[in-house]
Amino acid sequence: MNSNLSPLMLAYVGDAVFELFVRQKLSRQKALPVRQLHRRATRLVRAEGQDAALGQIEPLLSEEEAEIVRRGRNTKSRVPKNADMAAYRRATGFEALLGWLYLNGEHHRLEELLDAIEMGEES
Repeated sequence: MNSNLSPLMLAYVGDAVFELFVRQKLSRQKALPVRQLHRRATRLVRAEGQDAALGQIEPLLSEEEAEIVRRGRNTKSRVPKNADMAAYRRATGFEALLGWLYLNGEHHRLEELLDAIEMGEES
């Protein structure tokens, strides 16, 4: 793990990485009004959506990647009132992994994992 950055800082970066990925993927699916795209993106990037995304890629993770998720998940942070604590903690682990991969220049691996996430056709 990048020793210079805390798991929460990695999660901070990873959150932005996932947000951009979701927006790019949604914009390519089909022409929808921006308002609908925003609603779909919001569902995917909130804690429950990130927790579900982590569940999809967990079997693909190396031991090192799984350790980063574990450290991010176990980091003490304030859980928002409207979020499920377990989902929020797992989402933090997911974000930490994305931030770690991005900041370590592992862009091919990052793409590989993100491409394995099915977003569904919610409306």
